[in-house]
Amino acid sequence: MSDILLRNDTDGIATLTLNAPDRLNALSDAMLAALQGQIDALEKDNATRVVVLKGAGKAFCAGHDLKEMQAGRRAADGGQAYFTDLFTRCARVMTGLMRLPQPVIAQVHGIATAAGCQLVASCDMAVAAQGTRFGVNGVNIGLFCSTPMVALTRSIPRKQAFEMLTTGQFVDANRAADLGLINRAVPPDTLEAETRTLAEIVARKLGAAVKLGKRTFYDQIEMEIGAAYAHAGGVMVENMLWRDTNEGISAFLEKRPPDWS
Repeated sequence: MSDILLRNDTDGIATLTLNAPDRLNALSDAMLAALQGQIDALEKDNATRVVVLKGAGKAFCAGHDLKEMQAGRRAADGGQAYFTDLFTRCARVMTGLMRLPQPVIAQVHGIATAAGCQLVASCDMAVAAQGTRFGVNGVNIGLFCSTPMVALTRSIPRKQAFEMLTTGQFVDANRAADLGLINRAVPPDTLEAETRTLAEIVARKLGAAVKLGKRTFYDQIEMEIGAAYAHAGGVMVENMLWRDTNEGISAFLEKRPPDWS
């Protein structure tokens, strides 16, 4: 794998590290390609139960690579084809994280701005170091963060999202936790341990049930409530008929560890 994105696997947890610290882990063309490659691989990886996404250096991710974007503008069409392709590729990565069967946890420090904030919002859970700053700051340079807005408005309340998008101001980790953008803000020296603990808790669950649950979570959340209950009820029936679910319930009633296959 390219050194721009590192992967380490231990105990069913795959840790992906954005590794372009000199560019604040910007979502360059190479970084997006590396992320998409790992998403494609993880979709077929039955050994991985949880994915942790973090950044090397002093920041999680500063968003798109503005120097690359300016270079794309030099094309004969003013960059229209390049920008269309860029935002299509970025959207594929963001939705790919949501569609992965494994839960994805962002481990965030430093800054997460613009598409970097979108990356956090696209993960299933997030833990951030106190002092981390989050923003959708494109409006400050004349570029409204329209694609980051899609993930952000599905993670935090509407009015707070609109304020962030139109003012370009940062919110700190504690405020991000209050808004629901992240699960918790923790002391910087415990960030890795806290994220790992969360990942290990999830990794110990019945993997097939968690994968089924993640898919159903995103399916039902876009449905009308009656349709959501009907869909979720069908999934519950499917889940209840599994051998390992029967074993898990029996083990709970008999006060013993489950013997999952």
